[in-house]
Amino acid sequence: MVEVINFSNTPSLLCDFVAEMRHVDIQTDRMRFRRNIERIGETMAYEISKRLRYEMCSIPSPLGIAEGFRLSQQVVLGTILRAGLPFHHGFLNYFDHAENAFVSAYRKYKDALRFDIHVEYIACPDLTGKVLILTDPMLATGSSMEMAYRALQTRGIPCDLHIASVIASKQALDYLKQNLPNDRNVTIWTAALDDEINEHSYIIPGLGDAGDLAYGEKL
Repeated sequence: MVEVINFSNTPSLLCDFVAEMRHVDIQTDRMRFRRNIERIGETMAYEISKRLRYEMCSIPSPLGIAEGFRLSQQVVLGTILRAGLPFHHGFLNYFDHAENAFVSAYRKYKDALRFDIHVEYIACPDLTGKVLILTDPMLATGSSMEMAYRALQTRGIPCDLHIASVIASKQALDYLKQNLPNDRNVTIWTAALDDEINEHSYIIPGLGDAGDLAYGEKL
């Protein structure tokens, strides 16, 4: 079963970060754009951490022994290059002991409107029995995310899958609900949910090309 957590249902600072990222005047500042993606990643990392398992332990301090909790699951942070890098970094700021995975998934256009998703590069640890948090700022159709996950599955099957996005379309959520595995825990987290995608499969109103806004236009 796929669970969806939509943070925009409850107004918070996440909504403010998204508003700045969308704004056509503010988003011309690439450093600010990247930092807002990173801050959303940090906030989501904290929220996702509440779903993980912890164990009680004794911690020696200079003045005695304290009882506390430590994370008892191994987390792997995966991202889709290149737009996902600042988002990934936000998660890594919080899950500082996490292993990391990277996938190159991109649209290869047949013509102006039709494209296939191609995966050319994978760098990934063994995922067997671990928690995989797979991040991509924009979930437009959901097909890139599905392909990235299928590619990473060749490195082992995680026990839990968390998919994190800044903005998702309703079409992407419907697609992922139908195409992601239903034999393990899958949760999709998004800071905003938009109603549609256009004929070029870009989210409307969305914010544009996240990779170009973060790092500059590509040829």
